[in-house]
Amino acid sequence: MFGLFRRQDPRFKEDGNFLLCRVRTDKHGEVIRVRLSKTSEMSLSGTGYFVRKSLVGPSSLDQATVEVTMNRSHKVVNATADGGDLLPVSEWRD
Repeated sequence: MFGLFRRQDPRFKEDGNFLLCRVRTDKHGEVIRVRLSKTSEMSLSGTGYFVRKSLVGPSSLDQATVEVTMNRSHKVVNATADGGDLLPVSEWRD
């Protein structure tokens, strides 16, 4: 009940059946666009969902791993990026 009106994490953006984020790699600072499917990539985990995605930068081939835990309404509860940093939506340059 308390998570019903929870706001989305400022580092993520909802787009239909997808959750979008950006990761800046530690090694060369390349920004990798990430798209997480709410229907096919997420695993049921306790009271919500979990996804782990390995990333490779298209230019520098830098590697990073994103792990995201969400509640049942697909609101991010916890998110980490190993090998990089998650960028807030306000810093995205499209």
